[in-house]
Amino acid sequence: MLHTKLCEILGIEYPIIQGGMAWVATAELAAAVSNAGGLGIIGAGNAPGEFVREQIKKARTLTDKPFGVNVMLMSPFAEDVMQVVYEERVPVITTGAGNPGKYIEKLKNVGVKVLPVVASVALARRMEKEGVDAVIAEGTESGGHVGELTTLVLVPQVIDAVKIPVVAAGGIADGRGLVAALALGACGIQMGTRFVASTECTVNENYKKAIVKAKDRDTVVTGRPTGHPVRVLKNKLTREYEKLESQCVSPEVLEQLGAGKLKAAAVDGDVDYGSVMSGQIAGMIEDIKPCKDIINDIITEAVDLLDRMKEWR
Repeated sequence: MLHTKLCEILGIEYPIIQGGMAWVATAELAAAVSNAGGLGIIGAGNAPGEFVREQIKKARTLTDKPFGVNVMLMSPFAEDVMQVVYEERVPVITTGAGNPGKYIEKLKNVGVKVLPVVASVALARRMEKEGVDAVIAEGTESGGHVGELTTLVLVPQVIDAVKIPVVAAGGIADGRGLVAALALGACGIQMGTRFVASTECTVNENYKKAIVKAKDRDTVVTGRPTGHPVRVLKNKLTREYEKLESQCVSPEVLEQLGAGKLKAAAVDGDVDYGSVMSGQIAGMIEDIKPCKDIINDIITEAVDLLDRMKEWR
């Protein structure tokens, strides 16, 4: 069911990739998603290379299916993490916050598939020239670091601009979103927020409950003056951001305010003054359940919808 080009490229059952969320996408979550037929991703974030190696080894004890690592190229440990990925022969990497071009040839020589996250047509074209295997076109609806274009606008423009496969991301959490992405021409989807609200995700339960409790207008983008805007759930921290931004404080002051706040939310459970990164799709998430059930429900809904669409013609 729903076997696409993405499944062939990555060796997975269903065209679903889990987002590589720092402090959230651990070995446990990645393995659970891979075991359920998708592609689980370990989020390296700002972690050093050896920590990522430990996570890779742990994931291999939990699954024999393909999984990947997300490398944040702005991290001071990006070089070390890339070397670990190379040495460990991780099947797939996704990348963000930079250009992975200088690593691609070395990684592809050992069979690593490279899928950068892009937020514009220009970057997608550049990545295609660099030789990546596919791109993940992520709209501003997503959680964490965001661009400006919406998923519905970005994905078809990227698809028209490149010949490599395109994965849709941002604002997707169910079978309807998967079918919509396929209708736009994508070969699969990436989801982050939906997998945060899973039983296998190791984040603090307060973080999961905040997502389940969220309504349609409960996210906000902070940090635009820093050049690295982030979508999070509204709380006391975001109100402080809004206050400082209205006072036109320096980007350095805003960056200092945000330092360590994702860990505070994800690990310590501080959902008032922590950074609860979440996509706008949080308003559609009403429960916390196993990754296997999340993926099965999405595929079942998508197949049923596609069957009904045939009848409408």
